[in-house]
Amino acid sequence: MSAPGSRVLLHTLLLGAAAITLFPLLWMLSVSFMAGGEASAFPPPLLPGHGTLANYRQLFGQQNIGRYLTNSLSLAAMTTLLSLLLNSLAGYAFAKLRVVIPAMAGIFGVFLVRQYALAIPDELLEAARIDGAGEMRIFQSIVLPALRPILVTLGVFTFLGSWNDFMWPLIVLTDQGLYTLPIALATLSREHVQDNELMMAGAVLTVLPVLALFLSLQRYYIRGILMGSVKG
Repeated sequence: MSAPGSRVLLHTLLLGAAAITLFPLLWMLSVSFMAGGEASAFPPPLLPGHGTLANYRQLFGQQNIGRYLTNSLSLAAMTTLLSLLLNSLAGYAFAKLRVVIPAMAGIFGVFLVRQYALAIPDELLEAARIDGAGEMRIFQSIVLPALRPILVTLGVFTFLGSWNDFMWPLIVLTDQGLYTLPIALATLSREHVQDNELMMAGAVLTVLPVLALFLSLQRYYIRGILMGSVKG
């Protein structure tokens, strides 16, 4: 097969794979704007007959989903920031300072940051020390900017893990007002088993923050993945 023909075939396969991947997400979004019971018809419609925001109004007005969304965002953000702080310090220390680090940082995060930090030239760090910079100043001014791509990558992984976490918040949270979004939706699903449109609206609210985070940081995320694979 000629080179142009191979490219056309490759692009066709990629477009087909993208369509298969995106179809469930797009249909979920479409169902969230359908009236109650509309998605249960056979065959199920692809688009709403008369689009409505009733499902979202019910989630925010009657089901207090805004509080649960805020709880999930706050918990995921705090977890991500703490993880980035500990893992960046620990990974840099293992790579350049040869010290023992307490076990508060995750193994995956420490390894990821360490592999990336190994590429920082020792001469650059020594020059900063000769100029009188302390270790914290070196970490803030030299190391953190160099680690930005891998920290964004680690941050996306951590945020996604915390955002989707179900079992641990379910175990430790006894106050319903502190429930995260996955727990709230699981509770809601037991009360609205047949309300597919309402549940799809909840699923959209679960996906959108993560999707927005990835799209806004994808440049750094992809760079971190590619450079990390080369360094590793």
